[in-house]
Amino acid sequence: MTATLAEPLSEVVAAAEKLLTRRIGAPVRLVDPVDLGGSGRTIVLRVRVAENQFSLPRTLVIKQVRESSRKSDARRIEFDVPEVANVDVAFLREAVSYQFATALATENRPGADLLAYDFDARLLVLGDLGDSTPFASLLKNPDPDTVTNSLMAMAQALGRMHAATVGREDDFTALLRRAEVAHCGDVVAEQAAASLETVPSMLAEHLGIEVSSEVLEVAARAERLFGGGRFRAFSPSDLCPDNIIVNDEGVRFLDYEWGGFRDATLDLAYALVSFPACLCSVELSYERARAMTEAWRAEVVGMWPVFADDDFLTERVLDAQLVWVWLSTSLFLPEDYARIAAVRGHQLSAPRADALSARWESLARFAEKSGSDAVAQHASAVLARLRDRAQ
Repeated sequence: MTATLAEPLSEVVAAAEKLLTRRIGAPVRLVDPVDLGGSGRTIVLRVRVAENQFSLPRTLVIKQVRESSRKSDARRIEFDVPEVANVDVAFLREAVSYQFATALATENRPGADLLAYDFDARLLVLGDLGDSTPFASLLKNPDPDTVTNSLMAMAQALGRMHAATVGREDDFTALLRRAEVAHCGDVVAEQAAASLETVPSMLAEHLGIEVSSEVLEVAARAERLFGGGRFRAFSPSDLCPDNIIVNDEGVRFLDYEWGGFRDATLDLAYALVSFPACLCSVELSYERARAMTEAWRAEVVGMWPVFADDDFLTERVLDAQLVWVWLSTSLFLPEDYARIAAVRGHQLSAPRADALSARWESLARFAEKSGSDAVAQHASAVLARLRDRAQ
């Protein structure tokens, strides 16, 4: 499929040609652009390399953030950050994340290679991951065993990425400093941590539920996951199924706009509660959650032997699940219709009430099976009130 693209998309192609020509010192001509769809101000194109004297890949992906692009994207939620952060900081963090990931050994790179970038033009040129299957479509397979296997493969890929990047946070921070955004944090993590302060009063206001002191203690412990610690590894941060594909090389992660280092169990738990920053709904039974946890543990236990301890791992993963379910609640419990509408375009999207209830139900089930009575009772109480409201 090809397309004849008008301004400003043709300007993006011209900018990429100029960037690549400058980088390799020889003319580069890009043809047959295909609009892959972007989000907000972002334009994403696939192009074919028609002329170059060096070994560029046959096809490339160009991504540019433009001031004037206003295409809407019903798949992405905008977090509560200043407008400048949505544009400049998100782009710079993504560029830095791709720089960092491309510096890894080839077999450890979690996504596309970064071939060229221009900070001033907010332009990235990436290798094309080729023919691929959207991860979301795999999760819609009618065969439950196939879905479980896909989720386990994703968890394994997360674990491999974590194992390959643990201990390299200083390298990432150095790249952030060079891009002059070291002072800007991971917005997703910051809002998740903030939800630990706001959700108790929100539950009281909207559902009439008081959070027990035991659960507040768990929340306080969970907050430490966003600090330092020995289990930090690289994360793309926005692990929505729409940002994951599967190709011949396996599971690949896309969109690193808020990429950075955080506690690796947060990534695993993010998937276990069905991707809380959007309204994706995936059936996650306790057995399926345990299978994903085991797949992830197999990849990281060599780096972190303490995760061989079932009790230690379970407590940490449960803490992280509480964080993400509270984040999802802070985002979607209030009747913010603009925010809700912004994320209903996912392949896996569900009505707000259904998605929230499913997350609280999975938390209650995991907590009960794990022996955390306080969290199980808390989650069950919230679930009952959510179901009452939906009737």
